[in-house]
Amino acid sequence: MTSSNSTLTGKVALVTGASSGIGEATAAALAAVGAKVAVAARRIDRLATLVSRIEKAGGTALAIEADIAKGSDITAMVDKVVSKWGRLDILVNNAGVMLLAPTAEADLDDWRRMIELNLIGLMGTTKAALPHLKASKGHVVNVSSVAGRVANPGASGYAATKFGVVAFSESLRREVYADKVRVTVIEPGLVRTELGDHITNEEFKAGLEHRLATMEALTAEDIANAILYAVCQPPRVNVNEILIRPTDQER
Repeated sequence: MTSSNSTLTGKVALVTGASSGIGEATAAALAAVGAKVAVAARRIDRLATLVSRIEKAGGTALAIEADIAKGSDITAMVDKVVSKWGRLDILVNNAGVMLLAPTAEADLDDWRRMIELNLIGLMGTTKAALPHLKASKGHVVNVSSVAGRVANPGASGYAATKFGVVAFSESLRREVYADKVRVTVIEPGLVRTELGDHITNEEFKAGLEHRLATMEALTAEDIANAILYAVCQPPRVNVNEILIRPTDQER
């Protein structure tokens, strides 16, 4: 991470899932080094608080209420960013949900929700942003997971979406490298965020809580720092992939 506080001056970033956790920390980190940051999520009250925090620290931010599982919200979100600031340089696809359960007990609606948000929403947001990113020779950052490399029991649906994010990211990179658009996929291990709050299977929710209690998990700021490292590299450098686990996480 660079020590300069103006590394991204003049750049415009859009961060999805910015109302908490990794998205919130990433938005604050980008703004701290000079980027104008649009923060998008469904919880507009949380976004307003984040914008206020960024502005008090001397940054510039815009809150956009959006559900990226809806195509119309995606189009409106990207349009608002470009209408406000005239460009888009960095897209951080962070919005996602993790609903764990054994395959035999899984709820099909949970699988559909993860696919719509974690995968289709990410892909649709990228598609909508791509013309603007090509114009700016910009950067796409897709937040996947260690579950995009290691498929554990009970995470079949979640892992399927995150393997999909990794595959989509590499295909995208090969499509846009000649346009000087960079693509980075971030694969966090266990991070202390709200991600586990939505798990409805009590056994797997308890298992995650136990893991969090027995290891020093990563913080959202740790992942934000990894993202900042990637986007602050010189244009000739494309950090394709960052796998980041807690030191005491085995898999």
